Amino acid sequence: MPRPTPERPRTDRPTTAGRRSRAALVARTAVTGAALLVPLLAVPATAAPAPAAPATVAPTGPVVADGLTQPVFDYADAVRETVRVEAPDADGDGEPDLVVADIIRPAGLDADVPVIMDASPYYLCCGRGLESQRKQYDAEGRPLNFPLFYDNYFVPRGYAFVAVDMAGTGRSTGCTDVGGPSDVDSVAAVVEWLAGEGTAYDLDGEVVEATWSAGRTGMIGKSYDGTLANGVAAAGTTGLETIVPIEAISSWYDYTRAGDLPFSTGYLPYLGNYVSQNRTEAVDCAAALTQLGVDADDASGTYNDVWAERDYREGGERAGGPYDASQMTASVFVVHGLQDDNVKMRHFSELWDELGEHDVERKLWLIRSGHTDPFDSDREEWVRELHRWFDAELMDVDNGIHDEPSVRVETRPGEIRTSDAWPVPTRTVRLQPQADGTLAPARRTQGDVVVTSNARQREAAAVAEGDNPNRLLWTSGELREDVRLSGSPRVDLEVTHAAATGQGQVGVMLVDYGTADRVLTTGGGVRALETRSCWGEGVEADTGCFLDAEVVRGETPLQVLARGALRLPGAGTHRVSVELQAQDVVVPAGHRVGLVVVGAYPGWVTTVDGGSAAYTVDLARTALHLPVQGRAAFLGGAARPVPAAEDLVAGTLPRLGERVVPR
Repeated sequence: MPRPTPERPRTDRPTTAGRRSRAALVARTAVTGAALLVPLLAVPATAAPAPAAPATVAPTGPVVADGLTQPVFDYADAVRETVRVEAPDADGDGEPDLVVADIIRPAGLDADVPVIMDASPYYLCCGRGLESQRKQYDAEGRPLNFPLFYDNYFVPRGYAFVAVDMAGTGRSTGCTDVGGPSDVDSVAAVVEWLAGEGTAYDLDGEVVEATWSAGRTGMIGKSYDGTLANGVAAAGTTGLETIVPIEAISSWYDYTRAGDLPFSTGYLPYLGNYVSQNRTEAVDCAAALTQLGVDADDASGTYNDVWAERDYREGGERAGGPYDASQMTASVFVVHGLQDDNVKMRHFSELWDELGEHDVERKLWLIRSGHTDPFDSDREEWVRELHRWFDAELMDVDNGIHDEPSVRVETRPGEIRTSDAWPVPTRTVRLQPQADGTLAPARRTQGDVVVTSNARQREAAAVAEGDNPNRLLWTSGELREDVRLSGSPRVDLEVTHAAATGQGQVGVMLVDYGTADRVLTTGGGVRALETRSCWGEGVEADTGCFLDAEVVRGETPLQVLARGALRLPGAGTHRVSVELQAQDVVVPAGHRVGLVVVGAYPGWVTTVDGGSAAYTVDLARTALHLPVQGRAAFLGGAARPVPAAEDLVAGTLPRLGERVVPR
């Protein structure tokens, strides 16, 4: 049944005469793009192009066997072309922006071809995937290769693949506005053109239509790329059937802040300049990016109109922004790492809730890794599942994927659990800090404890053993049996401070104390190997062969399961709730649950209290609330020592404090 398409305001398109007058600009930018040729990546002799299917009778359409589309189209003979799609004028030059879409599609299919799209700001600046692959072009500006495996694998199976340079990046004109209407609407324009709306030009400046397209597009991408997919879906874009956001941002406010505390200052201009590297079009975006940094209001850290128009979950409902989950008509296959300290877990958990509230078709994969593509952590299973998803959503193949559990969670390394709901049904276990350093269920205690804020304390010092006036630490008794936490923990606090700046802050960590085999934080939990394997067909410039990868595991003495922070404006007493990042993990029997509270939390959020203010915590009004499946039985006893800082082997904790980008 067709999905309804909500109306959305768009910038008026120019007249036909106005479009043709832009032919000279289109042709000029084609030559400019060709002038900046990206060198071919060196390919080891062991990585020969994947063998093409033997030519027989040319197929007239996709072939399905065993519930899957089959590789019957010749990748070497595929049509490769570039178009420039008109998008709303975001750089203020009075002309529509031109967004580059590089296309590869099966030869011989002139109609009803579904599209898989990866829109990105990174195709020329920084690269995609484990090998940082960049687009490459011939002397005429035609695409030679397409980063990642989507083209190699899906084009032989009857799909087109479209790689889009987001406005302000690569070979596109315009300016990025870091998650706002320029970014989102520039990509949405390409989706709409594929569905028969809007205007595009070929490299000669002639108007071209996507007559070959079925008007059914599925968007996919990791990090910023998946973020664009979230935004285009939240705009209710015509022709968008499904999205697969991998480690993707669902609210830029939550990407840059926690509890009104920025993770870093001046981030939006920084990222805008970062993704604009190596672009071929000389457009001056400096003033717009500078103003964006001012309007973001790092000083207060509050949610304002800048963040509402970059909130794809509830920007419209909350503050009248242009994007909202209530406008989503595309299905959503969410993929996220449960140890992702770049695009944190709130992005999937709160999006997932909004999708359910608005009855959006949804599917969820949670993997035990950091900011990692499942192609690098569970390649064979991931490619199979993605193949089935696109076949079902874009080609209406009845392969049973919608009859299976919609949620797949890796609760500890290699242990997969499935369900039809997330979080799984839980009950809340309340643990209260005691004066003796223990966490006890359902016991009230009286008294105050004091922590001194320290703007130089790192996380390793906060969670490790030793007398430390700069943190409060409580631990439970040992667990009698394995316990699964599923959902978002919460900590209630009553805190009194008299910070000299008048601005206080509190940071909270939930810790699993106990030695176990875990996925390490190093490299996001994966590392490249020296061998290669091929996924699809290839040619010399685009082999379809990629470095193999493996998950990096090792024994660690603890793991920080969830973090949170909150600004405490004004001196005095504050009764607050700190919601920690979502998690789904099994804490083994014999381990202990730890709660750590600090003032300043450098590395996680910026410091607004740079002094050494005292923070007084009222134990009677402080509690940890854990979402637990089943029961959680703790052994009693006094608090026991936690690991020493020198025992925290490499990969135990992430390298907080680095200015990350959503790649």
